[in-house]
Amino acid sequence: MFLDHIVADAVAKGLLLSALGLGWIILLVRIVGLRSFSKMTNFDFVMTVAMGSLLAGAAQTSKWVDLVQIMTAMAALFLMQFGAAWLRQRSDQLDAALQNSPVLLMKDGKVLHAALRETRVTESDLMAKLREANALDLSSVRAVILETTGDVSVLHGNSVDQALLRDVRQTTDTDR
Repeated sequence: MFLDHIVADAVAKGLLLSALGLGWIILLVRIVGLRSFSKMTNFDFVMTVAMGSLLAGAAQTSKWVDLVQIMTAMAALFLMQFGAAWLRQRSDQLDAALQNSPVLLMKDGKVLHAALRETRVTESDLMAKLREANALDLSSVRAVILETTGDVSVLHGNSVDQALLRDVRQTTDTDR
């Protein structure tokens, strides 16, 4: 115990351990770079969730050895993320193996029902995302893409540069 009173000890420990954990994460982000929490890939998303869980564990630990183990796990995850990003930049095959492809859900105002079924997205979820993106007319929606992170991108207007759809997986929609 740090202090004689049990509540004061718990508060002091929580503040100190939270500050240490958060400071450690900030240091790791400064070393590895801003991409650490970018959510560009599914690996990045998992990294963000894991860091939150580990920070919570660090704030609640009762032994210094547990804190060291948690901080080591944080550093290891940052190292693995850095390594995976470095390898993905250098190998298209590894990039394809580690990363999902974005999927086209809607094209030129038409809902691609086969893609919705494949990705388990409902039409009502799609419509909600269109409303969030301020799509006012389905005919003006050029493309809706389910990104690798689970985000939905809505491209609307008169036309879409085909470079934006380069790596997007397109299914053939045979029904409807």
